[in-house]
Amino acid sequence: MATIVPQSELHRKAVEWISRGLQEGKDLRALIAEAGMRFNMSPLDVEALERLYKDDLLKLKGTRS
Repeated sequence: MATIVPQSELHRKAVEWISRGLQEGKDLRALIAEAGMRFNMSPLDVEALERLYKDDLLKLKGTRS
């Protein structure tokens, strides 16, 4: 039988997973996209992750210009 996990728990796990990926030097944009799929997040949930990491994404954008 499948276990139902509360959405807030999935968000917490996604943030932890992204943080571990960042420590390993992985690309933030790719991590956010993969977290959306891995943790079955809606597009709005993925946007919330992008807002959470907004400053980091802006720094990445500045270094690629």
